[in-house]
Amino acid sequence: MNEQTRIIRARWILPISRPPIHGGWIRCDSQQIVDFGSGIPPGQSVDLGDVAILPGLVNAHTHLEFSDCRQPIGQPGVALHRWIGQVIAARGETSPEQRQQAIAAGFTESVAAGVRLIGEITTPPCDYPRSTAIQCVSFAEVLGLAKQRGEERFDAARQHNIDCDFAAWSPHAPYSTSLDLVRKCVQSAIQTNRPIAMHVAESPAERELITSGDGPFATTLKSLGVWQDELFPWSDQPILDLIDLLSRAPRALLIHCNDLRGDEIQAISRHSNITVVYCPRTHHFFGYDQHPVRQLLDAGIPVALGTDSRASNPDLNLWSEVQFLLRSRPDLSPQSVLKMATIHGANALNHRDLGQMDAGSKCQLGTVSSTATNLDQLHADLTTHAYESLDLKCSSP
Repeated sequence: MNEQTRIIRARWILPISRPPIHGGWIRCDSQQIVDFGSGIPPGQSVDLGDVAILPGLVNAHTHLEFSDCRQPIGQPGVALHRWIGQVIAARGETSPEQRQQAIAAGFTESVAAGVRLIGEITTPPCDYPRSTAIQCVSFAEVLGLAKQRGEERFDAARQHNIDCDFAAWSPHAPYSTSLDLVRKCVQSAIQTNRPIAMHVAESPAERELITSGDGPFATTLKSLGVWQDELFPWSDQPILDLIDLLSRAPRALLIHCNDLRGDEIQAISRHSNITVVYCPRTHHFFGYDQHPVRQLLDAGIPVALGTDSRASNPDLNLWSEVQFLLRSRPDLSPQSVLKMATIHGANALNHRDLGQMDAGSKCQLGTVSSTATNLDQLHADLTTHAYESLDLKCSSP
């Protein structure tokens, strides 16, 4: 065997893109998976024993600048429009140095949780820590209802996309970003061939705002002094119009999508470049009705997982999102949930060498303890055991 390759064995191999392998092996070099299979490995090997090997995890949506929050802001069940006011009051003005420290802490926490790729929403300028353990797609957040505010944030995002080769665009949300500003971000994503991410259909109150120009969000925006009469409502079918607009970008991540209707799900399904990102524990924190994730998957729409931020979640542990779903959504197959935590996010972020185990995939893996002899037992182990990063030194055994 080549001195730069190594073969590892385990009770289970979960390639994600293929069915689970009982009693399998993986051969890798210093960076990539060379091949894998079942039965007797093709050479000397290291047996990891009673574990399942999985790809590194993908957190498709987070705001690392809130990683210094010790606990979520506000109480569970808080209305989104009230929570936003609480966030503004709690955070105040943070300096670039404070944001940088929080982002660094978020990177450290993510790596410790086995995350190997993140879709991060940032407020530029930002200087990310250098790490070989984790990769990042940095979506520059653009928001502003007032024209000057929007132009300032757009210019900062444009510079971020010039300076950073792993940058992207993120018009924040319908309640915080003018429709003209969203259009500018989509056009820039097309011109720069970068993905776009936007909070969409996050709550019924958002729908009321952009459909009728009324409701609790309108009241909140007026109380904050940022209301603009000419910006709302958008149209009589604003979510459908927004889906169509975002679909024009090379790739689009629709964040949350807690309040989608059937015709909107069908509209998304017609665009293969759209991925929905679901943040289960944040969804639970706000007390929304059951998420339409099953309907999305049934429609053939890829759904990825995110943690959102520590402002609405106790931590950045993506495996906790997986286990939350395995426990609370028996209508979802474990294999579907694993795809949401890995390959769907990797594909959405255009890192197809992550999130799965195949020849040519990066050798960034993790393990979960398991003594299972069948898939039902394995899935039970995934629900109860922690995910641990696999420190794989590819040298001769």
